[in-house]
Amino acid sequence: MLNKISNSLLILATAGLMLTGSAVAQTTTSTTAGAGPGVVDPGHPRVNQVNRREARQQARIANGVKNGSLSPKETSHLEKREANVQAREQKDMAAHNGHLTKAEQRGINRQQNRISRTIHQDKHN
Repeated sequence: MLNKISNSLLILATAGLMLTGSAVAQTTTSTTAGAGPGVVDPGHPRVNQVNRREARQQARIANGVKNGSLSPKETSHLEKREANVQAREQKDMAAHNGHLTKAEQRGINRQQNRISRTIHQDKHN
């Protein structure tokens, strides 16, 4: 009798682990497609364009810090604005299963244009 109960518990535990594992696998694959800034997803050019632009602007900020043309205060302000853009991108992508709509891309590009102008002004003043 005790052996039957042990076998039954073992079978239930194994079945529970299998169900949990498959649920985790489904969740992981559906949320990692184009999972946000820095992730290259060849099937989604809008996401890739936004990520390439963010990387280039981060390089421009780093270059300004390196050569001394950006003060710590300016750098902090620019980094904060970049973080806001990245948060917006993640939010927009989460709403559309890892994709960006054209309107969302335009909005992000507008923000990036403003930041780009600020980087230029801060580096040349």
